[in-house]
Amino acid sequence: MQALTLKQTKSPLELLERSDPEPQADEVVVQLVAAALNRRDYWITQGMYPGIELPVVLGSDGAGIVVQTGSHVDASWKNREVIIDPALNWGNSPSVQSEQFTILGLPHDGTFATHVVIAASQLHVKPKHLNWHEAAALPLAGVTAYRALFSQGGLQSGETVLITGIGGGVATFALQFAVAAGADVWVTSSSPEKIQRAIELGAKGGFNYGEEDWHRKLAKSAGNPDLIIDSAGGPGYSALLTIAAPGGRIVNYGATAGPPEKIDLFKVFWKQLRLQGSTMGSPRDFQQMLSFVEKHKIRPVIDRVFPLSEGNEAIRMMKVSPQFGKYVLSIDQD
Repeated sequence: MQALTLKQTKSPLELLERSDPEPQADEVVVQLVAAALNRRDYWITQGMYPGIELPVVLGSDGAGIVVQTGSHVDASWKNREVIIDPALNWGNSPSVQSEQFTILGLPHDGTFATHVVIAASQLHVKPKHLNWHEAAALPLAGVTAYRALFSQGGLQSGETVLITGIGGGVATFALQFAVAAGADVWVTSSSPEKIQRAIELGAKGGFNYGEEDWHRKLAKSAGNPDLIIDSAGGPGYSALLTIAAPGGRIVNYGATAGPPEKIDLFKVFWKQLRLQGSTMGSPRDFQQMLSFVEKHKIRPVIDRVFPLSEGNEAIRMMKVSPQFGKYVLSIDQD
């Protein structure tokens, strides 16, 4: 097998020949057709992620065909087209992941390879309406968006939703899911082009978060959001507290701009806001996300497809985040 391997942080990945994997009793081998990138992969290459153990094959998202099953696995999985739930060892509580929780692609070798070994419990049948690239793009970002919107955010049809930083994989899925659920969706971005793309996907409109009074413009045009989905935090977080509707919810699945400079607790308690964290998703979240995607025939937005051999270029592109949607690796099995 071939595997795009990180041997040293802040160095290019190396495409290496490795021994073909063998599954343990409860595992399978998936011959991958496509994999997808996440910001997590970039942060690991830069040494900016906890618990880095090298060498490691990165990649949390993948879709392919089961080619080998362990002795305790139902043999009917063999030759099935599958996608992989990358949330490992979630635990028994739907509210929070266990202390043993990890994500495929570190420390367990991931999907930037021709084959991956994974527990059979992490397999799901590939949605029939998705092609291989779309299927590979779905898992991590899809379940993160679904949990943030529904399990943690409690989104209801007819509510007003704000999604910040549109263009990234999770934010784009959140837009698609919220539109499908019947919400009025607004977005922010520093890019007019990304705002226009969001409108084409069903957003009511968008605002440039680089403008000092963007939140006032939003409140005037859209009203106060019932639900805000944010991954930035940072200095702009205070604006979210200001524009959130009374009784509103703000769900954070990341903090790419760092911690907020301050949190105005007077606004939090007087407006009875709920500030909610969210990370990935439970097995139930993943299954519900798949059912939602199949019901509404949602197709992931693919920005660009790279061959596996050009994985380093995809990683480099993620540094400056020009994409709208997902970067995908196409895996040649020849």
